[in-house]
Amino acid sequence: MNDLVRQHTALGESDLEWLHLLVSEWQLLSDLSFADLVLWVPTRDGARYVSVAQMRPNTGPTSYQDDMVGHLVPRGRRPLLDAALDEGRIVREGDPEWREEVPVRVESIPVRRDGRVLGVIARNTNLLTVRTPSRLELTYLQSASDLAQMIAAGTFPFPGQQVDMDASPRVGDGLIRLDADGIVQYASPNALSAYHRLGLASDLVGHHLGQVTADLAPSRGPVDEALVKLASGYAPRETEVEGNGGVIQLRAIPLKPKGTRIGSLVLLRDVTELRRRERELITKDATIREIHHRVKNNLQTVAALLRLQARRMDSVRGREALNEAVRRVGSIAIVHETLSQTLDERVEFDEIADRVIAMVAEISPGKVECRRTGRFGVLDAEVATPLSMVLTEVLQNALEHAFPAGERGFVEVAVVRGDRPGDGQVKGRLLITIQDDGCGLPEGFDAQRAGNLGLQIVRTLVEGELGGAFDMLPVTEPGHGTRVVLDIPVSAQK
Repeated sequence: MNDLVRQHTALGESDLEWLHLLVSEWQLLSDLSFADLVLWVPTRDGARYVSVAQMRPNTGPTSYQDDMVGHLVPRGRRPLLDAALDEGRIVREGDPEWREEVPVRVESIPVRRDGRVLGVIARNTNLLTVRTPSRLELTYLQSASDLAQMIAAGTFPFPGQQVDMDASPRVGDGLIRLDADGIVQYASPNALSAYHRLGLASDLVGHHLGQVTADLAPSRGPVDEALVKLASGYAPRETEVEGNGGVIQLRAIPLKPKGTRIGSLVLLRDVTELRRRERELITKDATIREIHHRVKNNLQTVAALLRLQARRMDSVRGREALNEAVRRVGSIAIVHETLSQTLDERVEFDEIADRVIAMVAEISPGKVECRRTGRFGVLDAEVATPLSMVLTEVLQNALEHAFPAGERGFVEVAVVRGDRPGDGQVKGRLLITIQDDGCGLPEGFDAQRAGNLGLQIVRTLVEGELGGAFDMLPVTEPGHGTRVVLDIPVSAQK
C-alpha cells in the first residue's frame, strides 16, 4: 500500500498512516457486512482511482476471486465511487452488478480524515447466498452500518488504537451488542459460551455487561470500577478477564454513528487453553533456567573442591593437573551461567569467550596479552558448551608451552562467522584461529597424533561432538609461533 499511495496519489504521510490504521481495523467491517472491501484512492491528477487494499470476509462468500490491489480505473466508470468521493456520503443507490453470473450489491463509503475525503471503500456483497436474516445477522448488519457511518464521519478507526489482527478477537469468536447504558441487547452463541466458561449461569441479554463481568472476576476493589467501565463499552479498550478457571479476552468498540454514543460492540474470545499453554511454557522455561543455575552452582562447587585439593598437593605435576581440571570445569560453568539467564537454549558466545580468555590468562598475569577479534555471535547450547572447553584447552596449551620461560608475548583469537554470503566464509561455518608468537612447535610434531591430554580433548570435541575440523600449524611469518585452526559448522543466527 505504501508504494501504491506514494506512486499514484497526492496523500501525505499522515494520511497514509490513517489508511494503515483503517486497514488494520477493517476486517471487522468486512465480517459484519458479509462483504468484500476494496479501498480506492483518487490518483494525483484526479482522473483515475487506484485500489490500494482489499479484504475478504470470514463470514460469507467472496465477491472477488481475483486480487484487486493495484488496479486502476478511470473516473466515471464507477459512478458510486464518484458520488461518495464528491458528496462525502455513503452511496447505496444502484442495481446489483453481475460478476460471473453472481449478483453483487455495491456500496461506497467515503474515508474521511480531518474533514477531507481521502478515498472510498467499495463494499461488495455476494447476493447469491442471501437468505432470511437471523437475529445474529441482523445485529451484524446494523453494527456494520454504524461503523460505516463512523468511517464516513472520520470517527473510526480510533487514533492511537493500532490493533494486532492476530491477537485481537474477531467477529466470529464472539460478539455482544450493548445499548448506551451498557445493557446487553444481543450476545452471539460463542460469546454466551465464553461467559459460561467464566461461571455465568444465566443469559446475558437484559443484564449490565460491566457489572456481570466484574462479578465473575475474582478481584475486588478499584479494579472492579475500571473493569465495569471497560466492559460497558465507554471507550475503545482491550483487557482479559479471568474467573472460574476460564480466561476471556474482551475488546470494546464504542458506536457513535452520528457523533453520540448509541451503544457499543464487545468482541470476545475464549483464550483459556491458550493462556494455559503459555503458562506451561513459562513454567518450563523457568525450570530449565533453574536447572542451568543449579548445574552452574554444582560445577563451581566441584571447581572449589579441586582448587582446595590442589593447594594441599605436594606434587607440582599433580597440582598443575588439578588446576587444569579447575579451568575445564569453570569453562563449562560459564556456559550454564549464561544459559540460566536466557529464555532459550541459545547464548551470545562472545561474552563467554571473553570470560574464558580472562580465566585462562590468569596463568601468566601481565606477561602474555590475550585478545579477541571478530564475533562468535549467537550459538546453540550444544555448540557453546564443547566450544568453551575447546577454547580453554587451546589457550591453556598456548600459555603453558609457547612461553616456557615466562616470556612476554601475545595470543590472538580471531573469529570469522559465515552466516551470510560475501563475508569470506562458507555459509554456516565458524572459522576460529588461535595464534601466538611463542617458541613454536617441536620438530616432527603431529597435532593429529599427539598424546597430550588437552589435545586429545580438543580433537574429540571438535571432530566428534562438533563435527568440525582441527589443525595445529607452525607460523611461517616472522616472529614464529603456532596457529590453531578450528572449522566448525553452526546454524545461522536468528
